[in-house]
Amino acid sequence: MNPSAAGWILKFLNVYDSELTAFKQATSNEFYQQLLACGFIYGISVNTVSLKKISTLQLSNEEFTKVNLFQALLVTSYKHDPTLLPKQSIEHIIQFYKQLDKGKKRFLHKLSLSQSTEQNLEKILSARIQERNSVLKKDAASLLTYALLYADVQAFRYYLTNPNEVKEYARQLELAIINACVLALQSKKNKKKYDLLLLELFESSSDYLHHQTDQSPIDTLEHLSYLKKEDDVVKKYIIDLCCLAIWDDKEMNTSEFQFLQQLAVALQQPEGIIETSIEAIKHFAETNATNVQLFKYSNPVQQFYKQSSKTVKTLILRNKNRLVKELSESGELMVLLGQSTFRDLSKEEKNKVKEQLLDICKSIPSLTIFLLPGGTLLLPLLVKFIPKLLPSAFHENRIEVKKEKERND
Repeated sequence: MNPSAAGWILKFLNVYDSELTAFKQATSNEFYQQLLACGFIYGISVNTVSLKKISTLQLSNEEFTKVNLFQALLVTSYKHDPTLLPKQSIEHIIQFYKQLDKGKKRFLHKLSLSQSTEQNLEKILSARIQERNSVLKKDAASLLTYALLYADVQAFRYYLTNPNEVKEYARQLELAIINACVLALQSKKNKKKYDLLLLELFESSSDYLHHQTDQSPIDTLEHLSYLKKEDDVVKKYIIDLCCLAIWDDKEMNTSEFQFLQQLAVALQQPEGIIETSIEAIKHFAETNATNVQLFKYSNPVQQFYKQSSKTVKTLILRNKNRLVKELSESGELMVLLGQSTFRDLSKEEKNKVKEQLLDICKSIPSLTIFLLPGGTLLLPLLVKFIPKLLPSAFHENRIEVKKEKERND
């Protein structure tokens, strides 16, 4: 089976029907552990959850990720209603993504869907993981979006019982994950240059995710108490990502470990869950040290930030002409981007920048990465680098920006 060829879903269903039946009988936690072991939860799939080898080809991270996402969504559907046929489950998954895609942040609007349900889902999954975006092929660059793919699975679980409220649930879950990771990064005692840059990136992305109607940004663990009502695998997922966020130097100091223990208590998780999570990360990193590029670096955080920055810069430069054209037609956005270089934008201004930038990204295929869950983490870099890399686009606004700066000084 070739996950990059049309028709792969039907082939998968024909070959792995008995295995999917076995997954139906596994508990949610057991299936989660299998997704963890193959790297899907960490955003670095090195295999699939299938017990059988799915292909004689040497598959890429993107292909493994796509198959794992499909299996996770399918198993979630089966657990909700074991009587469903595969085609019915696939139809539910398609409707779920269409519901998520409503409104301004649309990443499916340019897909040419066919009459085949299975092939439509193949196109949606390919768009979801940005398979055709060659700039995102590096482990560090894709980690941001791929690590949040399991949030799709949990949003789909929610959708099956609350279809009309899933967009807000998905946004709140992404915000909770990012806020928890911010608190985890803040717990580091001796923050180096790239720790601070990564922390700033996460904090800024949290600002862009907030709606004007939201409460103030989460700054203590007490503010995450609303997650107590969440499913245990969601809590485990948040803990695993927080452990991954601060395990950059392959060590865990006292303040970091204490924070993680407090997080486990806040989420009402059993004693020992932090040790288990850390051991799982260590085992995965050691086992895959040779075939996962990110684990080869002595400072993964530095590499992660530098690669993410390089990715955003490349996307801007490759789409330079289109961006300049779109920006020139948006006076307010030009002014706000210019002002962001010398002052902090207000919550309302950040919301305007986000909405207008996402409208532009929607019209440029390779920039739809910013419309996806996880893409919000890269949005502050887009805001930061556009004025630096496209100075000619801001030429007419320089006088106005200079006057504004003088008024603020």
